[in-house]
Amino acid sequence: MSSTTEPDGATRPPYDAPGDPVAELRLVLADDNPVVRTGMANLLATIDGLDVVGVARDGREAIELVEQLHPDLALLDVRMPQVDGIAAAQHIAATVPVLMLTHSDEPEVIAAALAAGARGFVVHSEFAIDELVAAVRTVAAGGVHLSPSAGAILAGAAALSMAGGNASAATGPAQTWGLSVREQEVMDLIAEGLTNSQVASRCYLSEKTVKNHVNRIFAKLGVTSRAEAVSLWLRR
Repeated sequence: MSSTTEPDGATRPPYDAPGDPVAELRLVLADDNPVVRTGMANLLATIDGLDVVGVARDGREAIELVEQLHPDLALLDVRMPQVDGIAAAQHIAATVPVLMLTHSDEPEVIAAALAAGARGFVVHSEFAIDELVAAVRTVAAGGVHLSPSAGAILAGAAALSMAGGNASAATGPAQTWGLSVREQEVMDLIAEGLTNSQVASRCYLSEKTVKNHVNRIFAKLGVTSRAEAVSLWLRR
C-alpha cells in the first residue's frame, strides 16, 4: 500500500517575502532512503506554499500516490527498488510534472530522465534551498529546471562524444533541425533552464517574440514540451 501522507509536526515559516502571493503546491515525494525521505519531506514542509501530501518508498508507491492524490508535482529519486524513478516518471509525467531529486549525476541518467518526461533534474549534494524552491515552482508551472551541474554534465558529455569522432561529428556540425542562428541561441538558453521571460531579457527581445521562436523550435524538433526539446537538444 502507499505510504502515509504529510509529515507530522511540520512547521511552515514563510519563505517568500511578506505580502508576496504564494500559490499552494501539493507535492508527492519518493525516495527509498528513509533518512533522505523524511528529511526532504520535513524541509519542503517548512516552505510557505508547499504541501507534501504524500511520501513513497519506491516508484511503484509514487505512481499509486499520484493516481490517488493528483498532486501538482512529483519529486522522484532515480535509484529505487520495485520501480525506479525513471520508469515511474514515464507513468507519472503524462499527467503530473516530474522533478528528479537525486544523488545520481551520470550523463546517461540525466538524459534518460528527461527522455522519460521529467522536466527538471536537481542533484542532492549541490542545491541550496532557494534553488530547490525555484526548481519546484518552475517545473510545477510547466517550465524546465536543470541544476547547473546537470546541464554542464550533459553538455560536456555531448561535446566529448562529438570530439571522439562519432558519425555526426565526422559528417559535419551537430544536428540543428534547420533552426536559425537566433533559434539556436534561444534553444541553448532554454537548455540552461531559462524561462521565456529570462530568455527575452538575455536576448533583448520581447517575451512574445521569444514565444514565437519557441513555437517554431518545437515544430522543427517535433516535440511538444520543453523537457523533450532540452533532452533532444543536449543529446544532438
